[in-house]
Amino acid sequence: MPLASRSELDAVRAATVAARGLPNAHYTSREAFEEEKRAVLFSHWSGVGFGKDVPRPGDVRPVDFLGVPLLLVRDADGAIGVFQNTCRHRGMILVEAPTNVKKVIRCPYHSWCYGLDGALKATPHVGGPGHNAHAAIRPEELGLFRVRSHVWRDVVFVDVSGEAPPFEQAAAALLERWGELEQPIAHGGPGSSFELDVRTNWKLAVENYCESYHLPWVHPGLNSYSRLQDHYDILDETASNFSGQGTRVYRRLRGEDGTVFPEHENLSTKWDEGAEYVALYPNVLFGVHRDHSFAIVLEPLDVERTIERVEIYYPTAAAEDPDLAGMREANARLWHTVFSEDIGVVEGMQRGRHGELFDGGRFSPAMDGATHRFHAWVADAIVARREAAATAADSGSDAVRNASPEFAERVIPVVPA
Repeated sequence: MPLASRSELDAVRAATVAARGLPNAHYTSREAFEEEKRAVLFSHWSGVGFGKDVPRPGDVRPVDFLGVPLLLVRDADGAIGVFQNTCRHRGMILVEAPTNVKKVIRCPYHSWCYGLDGALKATPHVGGPGHNAHAAIRPEELGLFRVRSHVWRDVVFVDVSGEAPPFEQAAAALLERWGELEQPIAHGGPGSSFELDVRTNWKLAVENYCESYHLPWVHPGLNSYSRLQDHYDILDETASNFSGQGTRVYRRLRGEDGTVFPEHENLSTKWDEGAEYVALYPNVLFGVHRDHSFAIVLEPLDVERTIERVEIYYPTAAAEDPDLAGMREANARLWHTVFSEDIGVVEGMQRGRHGELFDGGRFSPAMDGATHRFHAWVADAIVARREAAATAADSGSDAVRNASPEFAERVIPVVPA
């Protein structure tokens, strides 16, 4: 299946009232999946895990991010770093499963050892038996490859390309929007984690999450008290890399005796009965409430398969109170039900993308603005990468044309007439 043409992508980037959705290739084509991997997921701040995955100093967790082997590491100071999970000697995978390495990451092949900061610490017998150093092997040049990373709301984000703006700049508008919620949070414990294995392209999970249009038909229980008309779109005019929906009617969970979760302090009245649900592009979904929050990292396993990893957080007092364990489990069951209700529609849309006559579809001008923004952002990212590649190719051609005739003949063989 051919990649989307420039005209098809421009149709996606049009105003919502006239735009088409991304064409089928972006949901069914291996070539499009590979293009998006580079242009969208590797070139922006993508979620790959959670701080809770490496809770103690010395904890390490391997992550396969679209074929790139990564290693999440909690250092001695409690900070999280991300490295390529590859030994600098012969390219061996360093860590196969989550573990605590204490202070040293040791390669299982030839025992080259690295510190929690990625620095090369030991090279046994590298200069021959009993000689653990060699003049040609300079440890200061052979530390692990560090991948740019940032942790926000316990989500570990990475910029594989190394070229994205700093996270604080890239996410500035959302950080400002939720500034009053920048308070300590803690994970709710084992019962506050679950995964959904969904037969769909990862983008459909984002698209569905952004909008409330489907609420009456897909989430009848939720719609019984937080109705479609109680929701609003989140479309910040200063930023194009997030969108979503909010509700003015958030109903707090209560125990049988009327107990509620402790809530964040000093919040504005907006949060008394309000909640917001935002997709921070490309692949992280957030939900925030006065008394708890959640984050979902979407892991694209293949063109038509995605793991949705859900983690639920609370103000520290609520997360650590053993008397609230039953309520935390009930809250997790509630969200599991809600997110499971979406599986049928995102899988149905995935199957529908194999209809060869489907042209990307249209958007409701009134109801689909948040979803269209995501489509347009993906299209923008693809166009930008294609244009950058074309510019680089042109620059390379100019360099060859301006080179000496001898060099040009070596680079571009002359074919006899």
